[in-house]
Amino acid sequence: MKEDDRFGFIGSLGAAFIALLVIASVAVPAGNLLTAPASPLHVSTASMALCGKYLCYALVALGLDLVWGYCGILSLGHGAFFALGGYAMGMYLMRQIGSRGVYANPLLPDFMVFLNWTKLPWYWSGFDRFPFALVMVVLVPGVLAFVFGWFAFRSRVTGVYLSIITQAMTYALQLAFFRNDMGFGGNNGLTDFKDILGFPVQADVTRAALFSTTCVALGCGFIICRAITSSKLGKVLVAVRDAENRVRFLGYRVENYKSFVFTVSACLAGIAGALYVPQVGIINPSEFAPANSIEMVIWVAVGGRGTLVGAALGAILVNWAKTSFTSGPLAEYWLFALGALFVLVTLVLPKGVLGTLIGVARERSSPAEASPPRAVEAAPETFIPLR
Repeated sequence: MKEDDRFGFIGSLGAAFIALLVIASVAVPAGNLLTAPASPLHVSTASMALCGKYLCYALVALGLDLVWGYCGILSLGHGAFFALGGYAMGMYLMRQIGSRGVYANPLLPDFMVFLNWTKLPWYWSGFDRFPFALVMVVLVPGVLAFVFGWFAFRSRVTGVYLSIITQAMTYALQLAFFRNDMGFGGNNGLTDFKDILGFPVQADVTRAALFSTTCVALGCGFIICRAITSSKLGKVLVAVRDAENRVRFLGYRVENYKSFVFTVSACLAGIAGALYVPQVGIINPSEFAPANSIEMVIWVAVGGRGTLVGAALGAILVNWAKTSFTSGPLAEYWLFALGALFVLVTLVLPKGVLGTLIGVARERSSPAEASPPRAVEAAPETFIPLR
């Protein structure tokens, strides 16, 4: 299978993925709102919210695959961007409670009244307006990623050292958000949400709208990632992944490419976090936990690096398995199972499930061209192939 055929095959998978999202965005809410609870076609509100959570995770996985699968940046800190987007949305939802809180304070959230705060912190200003909150959902993770990338990539920090720094970043944020004097609810975080855009958060109609919105966001995120990876920019990213020093020698500003794709990935994670919070009903510092970021890497590895669709499917499958196994007698062994899954995939299916299937299809299609040199396969037209 030639390279163009390979991209065409992935493009066909992408089209099928978008089609499934479109169908799900209509069928699942219809099954919840338009069918009787006794009907076999009925989708419960809890199941719909759970599926919405999986789709949020899939959006994070897309962004992570963009930086890891295509650019070779192994980030162990994407949980931080996800949580920051979630906190931005949570702050908006807390401002909508008003006098309906436990302490009936029209301005201050309950946890601030409990801690004897007398006025709203300046960084909470503006979060009573939905457009402002939406901007912050994208801007805060994006700015953090850009600043981080500006220093890290220009210092040529790569490999395991970059992974450690990203994990240190998310751990530092977790410790900061645990503090009550930070003004984000401390250990308990933000919860007890009432309304979003004037609609009750717990209403079935609202949850159905949130699910459909998540499907649309995931589809748009996939289209953005696909547009990047299939362009000349995407070819440069893959070349950076496979031979960064040679790309530098050819005159490319590698740090600019890395900073751009890292920022886009962080913005996608922030949007996923913002959609996650109203569907789950809470956001707290545990979302910054380094283990969460490591799990995100596992999702991408299981589904298949450098495939986008595989990363999203990996997030959905792994979290479905997590939900299934942590609700029974095997709950205490889930982390061991997750670790074993990662090791098994690394040893047996290093390209992930979807990546392996694509490789098998290539071998059957054209055995003579099944294993072209990576640098030749990934490089732009001006790239010097390895010998």
